Amino acid sequence: MTFSTKPKRVAIYARVSTARDQNPEMQVHALRVLAEQRGWEVVAQYVDVGVSGSKDKRPELDRLMRHVHKGGIDVVICWRFDRFARSVRHLVLALDEFRGCGVDFVSMEDSIDTSTPAGRFVFHIVAAVAELERELIRERTRCGVAAARRRGARLGRPRVRVDLDRVVELRGTGKSVRDIAHALKLGIGTVHRLLHPVPESSDCGSLTTAPAMA
Repeated sequence: MTFSTKPKRVAIYARVSTARDQNPEMQVHALRVLAEQRGWEVVAQYVDVGVSGSKDKRPELDRLMRHVHKGGIDVVICWRFDRFARSVRHLVLALDEFRGCGVDFVSMEDSIDTSTPAGRFVFHIVAAVAELERELIRERTRCGVAAARRRGARLGRPRVRVDLDRVVELRGTGKSVRDIAHALKLGIGTVHRLLHPVPESSDCGSLTTAPAMA
């Protein structure tokens, strides 16, 4: 009895930051050669040209991710992981999505290949380093905040100086709360609180309310 094994379906992803000085064909050619050597079938190709790797949204990468979730891809290959991901954390999150969809990931120049045991091991190391990096950042942030408080530094947003008379004057001309907030560059909630103060408790327990503005 003979068994027929279908080749893995591959999607190629390539990216260059500048269309003028860089050409993605070198990446695409190398990835097609890799797919041919592995006996894989290239079913889709996504190339972002003139798109920075730091951008959250990239048209072709977004299309690739939609294709992954839709199905019909077994492996995603790229030339180097910094062509694909904007950070190690982004890479780890994307590969988690791939794993959930049953899709492997190969970064040609980084020896990351989740279709092999050794490649999966490398990825786990990368994920562990990313988690360590996040913890170090959190710890440095906590230490920095604590040190600033010991020095008496005021944390949080700076206080905004508000001209209450101007708020009341604008309200008197018939302007809405939204218009006043826009004119004075204040939050709508701030203007509303100034015009409608929270009632305060008196000594005898009754509530006194500020007169309503017309």
